[in-house]
Amino acid sequence: MDEEVPGSLGTTSGLSLRLLQMISSFTSLLFMSLGVEFYSYTAFCFLVTIMGLVIPWSFTLALVDGYSVLIKCPVRQRAILLIIVTGDWVLSVLALAAASSAASVVDFLRSDQPSCLPKFCSRYLLSAAMAFLTWFLSLISALFNIWLLPSL
Repeated sequence: MDEEVPGSLGTTSGLSLRLLQMISSFTSLLFMSLGVEFYSYTAFCFLVTIMGLVIPWSFTLALVDGYSVLIKCPVRQRAILLIIVTGDWVLSVLALAAASSAASVVDFLRSDQPSCLPKFCSRYLLSAAMAFLTWFLSLISALFNIWLLPSL
């Protein structure tokens, strides 16, 4: 295949997507961990767990993308790409579930003012927003890689 699918594995745009995924998931994790009471809610613990999984996944694939860009040889092996597409889809669905559940808990806590200090609620809300961004970027990566898969 001579044509390069932007955002797929082994491209500079794919590297950019992976780095943005890593930064947004790290930021989500950082905002959530700044609140000392996040462990009191299962949805927040779920968000922390999923964002903790996205960071090494995105970092590893960013290394693969960086190496592929450096040697100018994108990964075009069907089995490897299938594993990456599957991992992206699974983490994308989990990130959406974690972001949605965290956002709903934040909405519930904000309706009951005494249970959530505004400082913590805003941090939780920012964390959920960054988790949604992580989901969106992960979905984009999965779609670009699945677009490439049939041509191999």
